[in-house]
Amino acid sequence: MRRMKQILTLTLFATAATAGAQGNLTFVCGAQADWCQVVANAYKKETGGEAKFLRLSAGESLARLRAEKANPSFDVLFGGTGDVHEAGTKEKLLTFYKPKAWNELYPSLRKQVKDAYVPLYTGALGFAVNDTVLKKRNLPAPTDWPDLGDPKYKGLVAMPNPNTSGTAYTMITTLIQIYGEDQAFALLKKIHNNVPRNGYTRPGSGAAFLAARGEVAVGVTFLHDAVAQNVRGFPVRAVAPKAGTGTEIGGVSLVTDGPNAAAGKQFIDFVLKPETQKLAATVESFQIQSNAKTPVAAASPNLDKIKLIDYDFGKWGESATRARIISRWTKEVFPLPRR
Repeated sequence: MRRMKQILTLTLFATAATAGAQGNLTFVCGAQADWCQVVANAYKKETGGEAKFLRLSAGESLARLRAEKANPSFDVLFGGTGDVHEAGTKEKLLTFYKPKAWNELYPSLRKQVKDAYVPLYTGALGFAVNDTVLKKRNLPAPTDWPDLGDPKYKGLVAMPNPNTSGTAYTMITTLIQIYGEDQAFALLKKIHNNVPRNGYTRPGSGAAFLAARGEVAVGVTFLHDAVAQNVRGFPVRAVAPKAGTGTEIGGVSLVTDGPNAAAGKQFIDFVLKPETQKLAATVESFQIQSNAKTPVAAASPNLDKIKLIDYDFGKWGESATRARIISRWTKEVFPLPRR
């Protein structure tokens, strides 16, 4: 009898260990690293599986997935702007997985992304404005996109680099949709004159960070990143451009032929639960979460009070379009000497 109990105990232990191993996965973190960490910790606590991640900006994520197409090392892309998820799906780097909570996600988000990827959060683009820096220079705060190209803000504007940042790509395509492509690039050249040498950041949140530290007066970023810096005690505030602004629908997608698809699907289901999505605000990630049952954090920007353009996610998520726009900026704007 004792021998049978020992066998049973060992069997149960082995089964539990196998279940944990089956739940192990690796994901690309396109969101803030601390958000990915708290989600990974919660996933392990609930499932017993390990969720390891690598933090990469949106453009870097897409480049990594392309490089590993024949032998992917990741199971899930968590976060990052929608253009990367759109492009990844169309290039068959990512596979659409319909999660258990699909019908709980905001219908407007589901309608906009269709079956390209699963919405994880949304947010609006804008400015992180440091009034302290502006006051020292006796300058008014910018209120609209053309203001960023005004020579009076020379050396005082930061924005991310579209070669690495989905935030920057969203900014450029927003300007195109508001002003037309040639006029948008003319404005981008004027803005370039006001960006200091260290003013082009790799991640989108980096511009908000530079504004928070007082290295610049204005950082182009998603408004929730500006709010996060304010909550942390820095003298910055979120400003939405008057002419209108674009939005992102950050996603979560299954990597095609990843090493553990079953765990990847389990992870996607897990991160869409309201209990999991609420964790974002605990680490000062103030995006509007995709599950309609998830409470909106008090500090999150109120998108109903912001003029939003009808951002065309399908068009601007096309791989060829994305490559052309980024290439044009890299060739026509970035090399220009500051006047």
